[in-house]
Amino acid sequence: MTVVSVTRDYGLALRQVALSHGGRRFLGPLSLDVAPGEVVTVMGPSGCGKSSLLAFVCGTLDPALSGAGRILLNGADIGARPPEQRRVGILFQDDLLFPHLSVAGNLAFGLPPAMRDRKARRARIEEALAEADMAEFYDRDPATLSGGQRARVALLRTLLSEPCALLLDEPFAKLDVALRARFRSFVFDHARAQELPTLLVTHDPQDAADAGGPVIEIDAAGRLLGGKQVAANQRSPQRP
Repeated sequence: MTVVSVTRDYGLALRQVALSHGGRRFLGPLSLDVAPGEVVTVMGPSGCGKSSLLAFVCGTLDPALSGAGRILLNGADIGARPPEQRRVGILFQDDLLFPHLSVAGNLAFGLPPAMRDRKARRARIEEALAEADMAEFYDRDPATLSGGQRARVALLRTLLSEPCALLLDEPFAKLDVALRARFRSFVFDHARAQELPTLLVTHDPQDAADAGGPVIEIDAAGRLLGGKQVAANQRSPQRP
């Protein structure tokens, strides 16, 4: 078992989490704490269970797999809740924007159902776009956006759902090197500003370095190799 950080009343905590397939364990047990605004990175080769770990946390684990252990978010055990009630946002490699909706339509999809007033919804979307230097993109077709712009919209949609924790499933992997560095800063800056406990899985050591938090390493057999702290590179904020 590897424990990272200390027990906290707020943030995301995993307690003795293990994943199995056909009764055979392939990852864990793992215990860790992610503080508000902190990014904990999980690294390891393809197939070691990194993405399945995130799926277990957000409640979308493949039915062929089974998970054990506790998932605590701000002190509440969310392991038995359906995905839509966990308040956990996730960002993938692919932006998964809806091609038949405008940028605003995609962002509206992320708004909490309780926000029904049209003017309030539009104002919240416009505010989010302005914060991302995309104020003029409200009515744009996603097909006309650059890769960096699409990535920003995907992140904004996730944040508009008002998550209490953020999961990052290699969201930088398909971006070119220059864009990847800028988008990393954009994501981490927003996660810290909103004080979201953030769990990142990646193959890229530079992702971990820029995240600047604890790192969990997993080998090909799903065994935990330990935790360490990685110093973040100092970068000036840039927009992708």
